[in-house]
Amino acid sequence: QAAKSARTVVVAGVPDGLLHDDVMTDILVIHFQMSRNNGGDVEEVIYPTMQRGVAYVTFEDEEVVDRVLKKDEHRLEDKRLSQYYPLKVTPYCEHVSAFIIYLLALPL
Repeated sequence: QAAKSARTVVVAGVPDGLLHDDVMTDILVIHFQMSRNNGGDVEEVIYPTMQRGVAYVTFEDEEVVDRVLKKDEHRLEDKRLSQYYPLKVTPYCEHVSAFIIYLLALPL
C-alpha cells in the first residue's frame, strides 16, 4: 500500500459552519466514494482541520487519487445542503511541501 500522503487529497471550499462537523464528514465520504466523482473507497476524512473549509480525504488506493484529481469539477451536493458547493481538490504531498517551504522562507 502506498504511503498515506500519496493516498490523500486536500479539499478546499467545504462549506463551513452550515452543518455539524460529523455530518459534513459523512457528506464528504459519500461524495468521494461515488463513481460519478471518479471516487473510490475512502479510508478516512479529517474535518475540520486547522484551515477553515479544508478537509483531508485519504483513499484506500493511490489510483483513486489520480482519478479524483483528473475530474474537472467537484461539486459537493447533498439534500442536507441548500445549494451545491464547488470544491478545489489538490494533492496532499504538494500542499504540505509548499507549506513547509513557506515556513522556512519566512524571515525570523
